[in-house]
Amino acid sequence: MSLQAAARIKRALTYCVNSWTCRTYCMKKEFVDGLRTVVGESNISTAMAVREQHGRDESMHSCRPPDVVVWPQNVDQVSKMAEMCYRNSVPIVPFGTGTGLEGGVSAIMGGVCFNMTRMDRIMNLNADDFHVTVEPGVTRKALNNYLRDSGLWFPVDPGADASLCGMAATSASGTNAVRYGTMRENVINLEVVLPDGRILHTAGKDRRFRKTAAGYNLTSMFVGSEGTLGLITKASLRLHGIPEAMVAAVCAFPSVQAAVDSTVQILQCGVPIARIEFLDDVMIGACNKFNGLSYPVLPTLFLEFHGTENGLKEQVQQTEEITQMNGGSDFTWAKDQEERNKLWTARHNAWYAALALRPGCRGYSTDVCVPISKLPEIIVETKKDLIESRLTGPIAGHVGDGNFHCIMVMNLADKDEVSRVKDFTNRLARRALAMNGTCTGEHGIGLGKRKLLEEEVGEVGIATMKQIKDTLDPKNLMNPGKVV
Repeated sequence: MSLQAAARIKRALTYCVNSWTCRTYCMKKEFVDGLRTVVGESNISTAMAVREQHGRDESMHSCRPPDVVVWPQNVDQVSKMAEMCYRNSVPIVPFGTGTGLEGGVSAIMGGVCFNMTRMDRIMNLNADDFHVTVEPGVTRKALNNYLRDSGLWFPVDPGADASLCGMAATSASGTNAVRYGTMRENVINLEVVLPDGRILHTAGKDRRFRKTAAGYNLTSMFVGSEGTLGLITKASLRLHGIPEAMVAAVCAFPSVQAAVDSTVQILQCGVPIARIEFLDDVMIGACNKFNGLSYPVLPTLFLEFHGTENGLKEQVQQTEEITQMNGGSDFTWAKDQEERNKLWTARHNAWYAALALRPGCRGYSTDVCVPISKLPEIIVETKKDLIESRLTGPIAGHVGDGNFHCIMVMNLADKDEVSRVKDFTNRLARRALAMNGTCTGEHGIGLGKRKLLEEEVGEVGIATMKQIKDTLDPKNLMNPGKVV
């Protein structure tokens, strides 16, 4: 045998071993053709540009492209292709809008990316029952546009126009969670395609009750599972009535401590506030520059009140008294919808405003969450740590439920800076854990927080999660390498 022939065989064997399995690679064209038969020529791609687009999200994790991307049109297609993947031991990676922040869509073992965006029907709206069912391609903005004339809305608002089933998969929350809860509280039922192609309805087919005591809570098990247990193909969601009146306000403070103390006191007094967001002085400066605003460059609270006209007066009066006791400024009001949209657009653009502080750099957002009584302590300590570590990390947070973000902006080519960021984020997470908090309030575990999850839930907790994973996904095909 010539040296050239031997080298060709070695390369082929190496590729074969690094692909799904030797058997799978040898039948790869046949397998892809089988997928094509299910979804049609226009709904499948092996082009490198398309695969790379589906191998990354908004995080700093490097791109890991899948081998194939498919766009199913209905649950039957999802089921058939999942069964094919299971039979051939091919990994499956769900994909929504790609707005995640923990590398959850990275295909670290290759496989098939299921892009669910072409399944975008809104079904079964029942205004009397405050309920709607959506397919995975429906985003939160699309749903609220659809609901505009019904008197109802879906309030879970993570900032990005994420897909609702993707939001369920990561247990997303956002600015309204302090009053309306997270996805976990607002998902009633899920249709899930399991790794072997079986279709599960987590609360029973077509059921939409407000509460139940029937068996294990399968719905909550899949909310926050990050695509590691199955593919969510429908979500039945709880809707809320649009408040009679809404008003927003901005209030600046002389110190971080004063702003966060106000937050804790407002909640302790039982004010039913809808949104209460904290931005430190660095973040306010970035938002001013990015959005063309002129807020004082001081620690600031953004607040929003929902209710009746009379109810708002009482809420606002109580809140103003508390903020002024802590040295807060007079409220700057945003009363009509256009003004409120402008205010919250500035808040939702905080990620891009932070990145604009250092053009060409990448961002990573922490998302620890602690009991609200610990908020003043952890934010003050975090600000001190940022300064001592010589890092750019403006802070913005959903402080009404104890959750805040340091948006770390770094030069990935500077290994020393990247190392300091990693050390800082680990210290921050462990500081939250030491205060009986969590390493992730809303972004999920994904690729980067698996060690922290072990520290958070303990040996028995991780073992139990792995048992669930092994039972539902014995071949470890569903989004492998994530969470556990």
